[in-house]
Amino acid sequence: MAQENDTDWSSPSIDSCVQSKTYFYNAPYSGFVIPAVFVSYGLLAHNQKWMRQPDVKIDREVSRHFTRKIHADDYIQYVSAVAVFGVDLMGAKAKHNLRDRAFLMASSYIISSASTHAIKRISHVRRPDESDILSFPSGHTATAFVGAHLLFKEYKDVSPWIGIAGYAVACGTGAIRIYNRRHWFSDVVAGAGFGMLSVEISYVMLPVFHHLTGVNDDRTSLAIVPVIGVNNFGVGIACTF
Repeated sequence: MAQENDTDWSSPSIDSCVQSKTYFYNAPYSGFVIPAVFVSYGLLAHNQKWMRQPDVKIDREVSRHFTRKIHADDYIQYVSAVAVFGVDLMGAKAKHNLRDRAFLMASSYIISSASTHAIKRISHVRRPDESDILSFPSGHTATAFVGAHLLFKEYKDVSPWIGIAGYAVACGTGAIRIYNRRHWFSDVVAGAGFGMLSVEISYVMLPVFHHLTGVNDDRTSLAIVPVIGVNNFGVGIACTF
């Protein structure tokens, strides 16, 4: 009588092998690559004469064809940041809860603002309009890309087009800064890199935040209620973390 063999010789499924394999795009370091390239380009452009040519040529064309200033950059730099919370109210589920998104937003802006302002004081790059020597990197662009990168990372599983729309607005902010001759092209590229890099660092810090505060659950609630008085009206917001 043949003896029955209980040994399971079945090989792992193809799907499990694919899921366990690490590629460049899903590696832990992949999110830092593009921001690092952007920042490196900005630094090199202000230290290598041959890399200054795009800055000079773009500014020459802008100054030749455009004279009217646009002030929309002071406002649209925050559009994506508002959308990080606003899209959630329209039914799209973000990757993290409200508490974690608030931490990611706050820490990203702190890192971005601190780094860009520190480098501005050190680099002493004169603006195209020669108004001061705080041109590098672009703070407006960094702010815009903080919101855009957060928007992408929080909603990319819902639809990548949400994040792409944010990046488009952020690029528009940078373009207006160049149009107004407040920044060189390399300032804007570096600003985008600093903004995205700040977000990536904040995501690395999130588990540390959970550990230090002892909050690891997703139980949060948000209520938005209209408030109407005799001579005024407004909106009340209540949040439970």
